[in-house]
Amino acid sequence: MTDHDTPPDHLSNDPRSKFHDPAMLERGIGIRFNGVERHNVDEYCISEGWVRLPVGKSLDRRGQPMTMKVKGTVEAWFLDAAGQDETPAD
Repeated sequence: MTDHDTPPDHLSNDPRSKFHDPAMLERGIGIRFNGVERHNVDEYCISEGWVRLPVGKSLDRRGQPMTMKVKGTVEAWFLDAAGQDETPAD
């Protein structure tokens, strides 16, 4: 795999985070946490082995969703291949 096929080690959905990368998020990231594919991950770190998940519909005092950090085995992959055209083949 090349660097274009490997997602970053640490990525966040929160635009205020220094780990937020819109270009990477636009491609789509798949996350498998402890062997289960998850679709509600707000932030992850592969090297440290954790994901940040939302806690129900609770909001913090700034109106942001409450999250909790859960430790375990994290795997990440791109849902989109780099440079793949969106035009269907005839």
